[in-house]
Amino acid sequence: MAAVEDNRKETRRQRLAVLGSTGSIGTQTLEVVRAWPELFEVEMLAAHRNWELLARQAEEFEPDAVVIADERYYEPLSAALAHLPIKVYAGAEAAAASVVSSGVDTVVSAMVGFAGLAPTLAAIRAGKKIALANKETLVVAGGLVMEEARRCQAPIIPVDSEHSAIFQCLVGEAAQSVKRLVLTASGGAFRDTPLSELSRMTAADALKHPCWEMGRKITVDCATMMNKGFEVIEARWLFDLPAERIDVVVHPQSVVHSFVEFDDGAFKAQLGVPDMRLPIQYALTFPYRLSVEGAAAFEPALCGGLTFDVPDGEKYPALGLAYEVLEGRYGEGGGCVMNAANEVAVAEFLEGRIRFTNIYQIVRRALDAVPQAAPQTVEEYAAYDARVRNYVRQELLPEFVIKG
Repeated sequence: MAAVEDNRKETRRQRLAVLGSTGSIGTQTLEVVRAWPELFEVEMLAAHRNWELLARQAEEFEPDAVVIADERYYEPLSAALAHLPIKVYAGAEAAAASVVSSGVDTVVSAMVGFAGLAPTLAAIRAGKKIALANKETLVVAGGLVMEEARRCQAPIIPVDSEHSAIFQCLVGEAAQSVKRLVLTASGGAFRDTPLSELSRMTAADALKHPCWEMGRKITVDCATMMNKGFEVIEARWLFDLPAERIDVVVHPQSVVHSFVEFDDGAFKAQLGVPDMRLPIQYALTFPYRLSVEGAAAFEPALCGGLTFDVPDGEKYPALGLAYEVLEGRYGEGGGCVMNAANEVAVAEFLEGRIRFTNIYQIVRRALDAVPQAAPQTVEEYAAYDARVRNYVRQELLPEFVIKG
């Protein structure tokens, strides 16, 4: 207990902006705030369209401001919070404007998809500390984001369990001694499903993740392993290593969250129970560690065997796309195309309009067909993203939509 008390004295109280507060990472971030109210206060909350939960969160944490990205829900949200001195904003640009407030120290970037890029970049340019859970920010514009982070001296600490594991393994190590990163993957909901049956799998099937409780979109991405491909790209930018020094292994037990191999042949691994509050809290309190209320204890003697396998390229072809993007096959905007096409395809699959196996086919076709570009600004990335989505919806989806 003494160590915890020491950490609490040394950890400055942080004022948080939580982007994506109603999603899985956002709600678990607020659990951390509840556990350590003397260390954190909520300055701003932002959500896409779940205004009812956002209103309840605002009533509990009393931030200075809330943002609802979907403007259709501004009126009910504003009415629900009219009795409180909380500023209410709406629209995609409002989140980016709010995070630069002088009252914000740390931005938890947990919005899903491309929507997280602009507010995350705005926070970086304002010199805020970033607890990064939105991997699409680096998938789409990793070069731009990391260059701005260096220029503005804005620290980026990863929240993804795999990247948090690597980050923890690298503490105290010289960057030049790193030989290889090894990301672990659960294999998703269809890890044990024969390849021949994948085309028959429904959204309900894909959402049954064997280890983690996550949002709908990322859970589908785990089933295709598109998510792991995104994490390979994210790792390339976070840790400044080329694609050929980043590997993936399937680890069904989800106990080892990732490895780092060093030049002398030594490996470091970070292990623990699948609980996203651990990497969230570590990102917020680094370099200190605090207890996580209600976290299940990890008992090495009781965890059983730990296994690791090479991903099946036929079953998970999306993983290979990430390496092709990193190798430059699709130009500097390849990550933007990959993400935009995937977001559209996953949304269609979740609505039951296309088959599970169509997700990869649509992303591959978009990468092959959309003219390459080299966006340099947020506005150029937004225009390119919109172009890809329009192409997928108009030219590709009609071919794949399930008839009858």
